[in-house]
Amino acid sequence: MATLPPSPLYRTIWRWHFYAGLIVAPFLLILAVTGSIYLFNDEINDRVYPEQRFVAPHASSVPVSTMLRAALAAYPGGASRIDMPTAPNRSAVVFVTPTHGAPLRVSVDPGSGRVLGSLVYERTLVGFADTMHGSLTIGTVGDRIVELAACWALLLIASGVYLWWPRGRTAAVFRPRLRGTGRVFWRDLHAVVGIWTVAFIAFMLVTGLPWAGVEGDVIQRVSTAAGVGYPPSRSTHNPPSSVPMKQALGAAPWTLETMPMPISGEHAGHAGHDMGAGASDAATISGADRAATVFRAHHLNGYRLFLPAGPTGVYTAYTYPDQPEGQRTLYVDRWSGTLIREVDFAQYGVVGKAVELGVQLHMGNYFGLANQIVMLIPCFAVITLVISGFAMWWKRRPAGRLAAPPRVAGAPVAGLIAIIMAAGMVMPLLGASLVAVVLIDRAVVLFGRRRALTGDMVRLGR
Repeated sequence: MATLPPSPLYRTIWRWHFYAGLIVAPFLLILAVTGSIYLFNDEINDRVYPEQRFVAPHASSVPVSTMLRAALAAYPGGASRIDMPTAPNRSAVVFVTPTHGAPLRVSVDPGSGRVLGSLVYERTLVGFADTMHGSLTIGTVGDRIVELAACWALLLIASGVYLWWPRGRTAAVFRPRLRGTGRVFWRDLHAVVGIWTVAFIAFMLVTGLPWAGVEGDVIQRVSTAAGVGYPPSRSTHNPPSSVPMKQALGAAPWTLETMPMPISGEHAGHAGHDMGAGASDAATISGADRAATVFRAHHLNGYRLFLPAGPTGVYTAYTYPDQPEGQRTLYVDRWSGTLIREVDFAQYGVVGKAVELGVQLHMGNYFGLANQIVMLIPCFAVITLVISGFAMWWKRRPAGRLAAPPRVAGAPVAGLIAIIMAAGMVMPLLGASLVAVVLIDRAVVLFGRRRALTGDMVRLGR
């Protein structure tokens, strides 16, 4: 039975699939490799830095201030945060900005207060993978590139499913023709791996987008305005000049990133003062013990404690367990030592809860090793898709040419354009990039026509 030629719509979508793959393949490969590494961040760090990660189990701990002072005595500078141990055989980690050099994470034995060592996070394998995964190590520009790659990957998924759809075919629909050779083998591998893992890859992309600079901000703003993000009551109980939690601390649970920080009451009139990186003056360090007493009284364990900066700062502690239902955040007045506020998972809006759950699943934390293995599937699948896609292109590529599928005139693409426009509205960075690609594509077509016309004129002139 003869095979019908592909429809104009099919060829048009194939062309878009090609361009999307060409644009994002290198970045998806980076995300897949670095994501695979970060899935096992604790296991890798435990193996590489056991002397800093493990301590002899202790029945009691030295005061928090003792650990902070020990870290600063070994590495003079300022301390902004201390991560308390999550188990009796784990070390505490003090975040130090030294007088000279890069920021350090200083490990301290909670049982004795002895400094175990330090490291520059970004210079570790896990730290490099983390930074590369989020921003390609180049800051805001890298964050936007990663977000753009994730958005385009969603278009790849949609167009790839359309191209795979059987339409009466039976060969290589759910399993590749392993005896095939050349481009047939790579095409089958690409299609079958893609269709078997499409749900995993889509989940990985969607749960990663809330971290993105543009899309994450859109989700935050919309969920906050709708009252389904951070607890809505928390937006009205703060001075107007109070800053968002992530801006103040540099890190926060996703749901609370934009929630206004409370301020210490005695100096509420100085709300404009700096609330950025923590301080390390004697009073701030000593006050950490009083704050720790409050946290113990509220049964907070294994928390991350951020020191107040400036007279309006507060002691902020939050837990960040593998299962987000256990998230709790407490704020303590730096002057009175009293609890200002407590926020827990139950108070999050429905979007906040969904994102926090997605984040932990995305990172392979929620149900242990099985979660890590499940999230390896899309990582390995993306690597396979990139390699097979490149192989297909290379085998059909004429020497010295891009070999893009030809533009199809008169294809019925009104519905496709509507879907793309809707996607662009939901994902603004994707929308802007789609406009740019359409303009570039149009320019390439016009340039090609002009060259062809010039060539015809030259031949006629001869």
